[in-house]
Amino acid sequence: MNEKMEASLSVLIMSIASSAVMAMGLAPDQSGQVNKDKQMARFNIDLLLVLQEKTKNNLTSDEAGFLENIISDLQLKYVSV
Repeated sequence: MNEKMEASLSVLIMSIASSAVMAMGLAPDQSGQVNKDKQMARFNIDLLLVLQEKTKNNLTSDEAGFLENIISDLQLKYVSV
């Protein structure tokens, strides 16, 4: 059975975050390859920061907290790679 994915802010955040994790070489890409591209990882983290800035005062407290936690986690991972 094919379930339709619902477009939402959390799906967008997770999509960008997973791209950052793959670019840091912490997870395989769709082909199963593990590659490091620090510039792409930084770009994806910066995208989330732009999203955070542009949606300020327009998110629920849960959404804002989720975004903040994802960004913080990715920044810590980025520094460690």
